Amino acid sequence: MIEIDDGRAAGATVSLAEPGDFLALMKPRVMSLVLLTAVTGYAMAPATLDPVLGFISMLSIAVGAGAAGALNMWYDADIDRLMTRTAKRPVPTGRVAPESALAFGVALSLLSVMTLGLASNWVAAGFLAFTIFFYAVIYTMWLKRSTPQNIVIGGAAGAFPPMVGWAAASGNVTVESVTLFLIIFLWTPPHFWALALFKMRDYGAAGVPMLPNVSGEKATRLQILLYSLVLVPVGIAPFALGFASPVYGVASILLGANFLRHALAVYRMADGDAAMVPAKRLFGFSILYLFALFAILLCEALLARGLGLPLIGG
Repeated sequence: MIEIDDGRAAGATVSLAEPGDFLALMKPRVMSLVLLTAVTGYAMAPATLDPVLGFISMLSIAVGAGAAGALNMWYDADIDRLMTRTAKRPVPTGRVAPESALAFGVALSLLSVMTLGLASNWVAAGFLAFTIFFYAVIYTMWLKRSTPQNIVIGGAAGAFPPMVGWAAASGNVTVESVTLFLIIFLWTPPHFWALALFKMRDYGAAGVPMLPNVSGEKATRLQILLYSLVLVPVGIAPFALGFASPVYGVASILLGANFLRHALAVYRMADGDAAMVPAKRLFGFSILYLFALFAILLCEALLARGLGLPLIGG
């Protein structure tokens, strides 16, 4: 696909946008985690599920996540080009024109919300619309550039998918789905602040007020530890509340203990640690931690449905 540059860059140039560039706008790695957590909420909900409508519903949620990612990349192109981690994204490199990214994001947003409403129910569709709005407007356009608590408040956007999935199956929101929300919500600050510690220069160059740049490394390391101490018991809560099996209970305890070990290593880091090895290890393990918890919950729900057994807590 050939696009004419919007003229913001010096000189009139012609950019070549490949299908992969539009896929990159949707942040596929983020989409995959959103899809996992949404499917988990959908499968765990105590409701009779239609496989075809369920597939369409989950695809709609994934596309909605992609829409939010595209809108984020459209708005953040100015700071993305200043950071090494994001400088090669499609918009700052000129492969996709800003107005094309905006139109793409808006079109996907409308398509995903309407499709989810028709395939499941309008409660879930409204929830998905609010999630896209929260990420694209509340977080991207406001919180990210205005407060070091951007990740804490904005993290709600990434925590909504299991609730959207649950609502798509059952038409309502319950304590169980709120617990799944809280796991992701509390996981987000230590996950992203670990990244922010070893990407301080990037965020500083872009003028993004991430916690390490505003409050310092020591305060950030303390916050990571405190959030981790709260996260781990909440991660065990599905078993404690009776809607996950002892297998999940044991796994969540072991994973949580390892998460705390990494968080404590970050807390003990020295200011200005050039290697930032503990922070990098926590960042990497945090992804495994969240993936493993939700994968186990999903497998348990699918196994129960496959064997015709009542869902735990259902």
